[in-house]
Amino acid sequence: MTADTESALAGYSRTSFRIALVVLFLYLFLVGIAFLESGIASMGAGFQALLLESVSNPVSGLCAGLLATVLVQSSSVTTSTIVGMVGAGTLPLSLAVPMIMGANLGTTVTSTLASLGSIRRPAEFRLAFAAATVHDFFNWMGVLILFPLELATGFLSKTSLWLASLLRGAPIETAEPSQSVIRTIVKFPVDFVTGFVPENPVVGVILLGVGLALIFVALGMITKTMRRLVAASVERIMNRIIGRGGGAIGIVVGIGVTVAVQSSSITTSILVPLVAAGILSLRNAFPITVGANIGTTVTGLIASLAVLRPEGLAIALVHTLFNLIAMVVIFSVPPLRSLPVRLAEGLSGLAMKRRSIIVIYGAGIFIVLPLLGILLIR
Repeated sequence: MTADTESALAGYSRTSFRIALVVLFLYLFLVGIAFLESGIASMGAGFQALLLESVSNPVSGLCAGLLATVLVQSSSVTTSTIVGMVGAGTLPLSLAVPMIMGANLGTTVTSTLASLGSIRRPAEFRLAFAAATVHDFFNWMGVLILFPLELATGFLSKTSLWLASLLRGAPIETAEPSQSVIRTIVKFPVDFVTGFVPENPVVGVILLGVGLALIFVALGMITKTMRRLVAASVERIMNRIIGRGGGAIGIVVGIGVTVAVQSSSITTSILVPLVAAGILSLRNAFPITVGANIGTTVTGLIASLAVLRPEGLAIALVHTLFNLIAMVVIFSVPPLRSLPVRLAEGLSGLAMKRRSIIVIYGAGIFIVLPLLGILLIR
């Protein structure tokens, strides 16, 4: 056997092993959703009442979703948890929708932190900070447009319920909770564990903790493994789109890369050093960021497979619809399409003149603002 053949076989074995790991961790992720659902059910009506009292307003829900995502550094974890809570019947769809929007805002903190890596190199930092904050401005524009529309009309909620009804083949109001094959397989370890313990709040807290830990660890390992699998491909894809003007190609690339690595944060964090180095322009990087927003919604759709109630699918669809509609609205109006880029360039210019702007912006947007919203708006 030649050295080339041995090397090829070793590479094939590594790839096969990593694919098997992804499948295993995907299963553990769904098991985590099921544990979360069981834990919420075991904690009883008192926990549900407490939860709804703490987040009983759409604005505080938006802030809670933002802050939760900043704390765990993953919108996928937050949205998967929300899907599990809606699927367990703990969180109504009307409150979950703004929480999903908040999670979309919170995910941008990772790329903002990534831009700080070049803070000692002024020319690079100006580009890096703009590449990071263009994501922030786009997501905030989406919220400013669609949040009031949702409050006034319930457009996202109603559309997602209609789509969920189509996908399930029955009106969601009359649909019975479904026990699919996937759910049966996923629920087996949960039923095995809960068969040995009583149903009470203490057990509920433990199950809730186990579920959140599984979700967090499984998503982290999926992301890490997928990044190793596709790292070289991601680099090649990014290089191919340089000079093509971004646009639709950039959006498709953003979706594809994010679905592949299961993390919009990785996609946007890859873009930051590319823009900082002058390899990719901010205007070409922007559509990739928008595509990453759409690609990250796949995690919530996968999570909905593990929940019992049909509303779990509806809230996952809300996340997808929100990002798709925001893209269509903003990109279809030329002044709106260029606004996130102009705002990001303006903010990075201010940050270069006064470094305190970086701290004020980061702490204010991602910590102070959501905390005030949760504490003051009831």
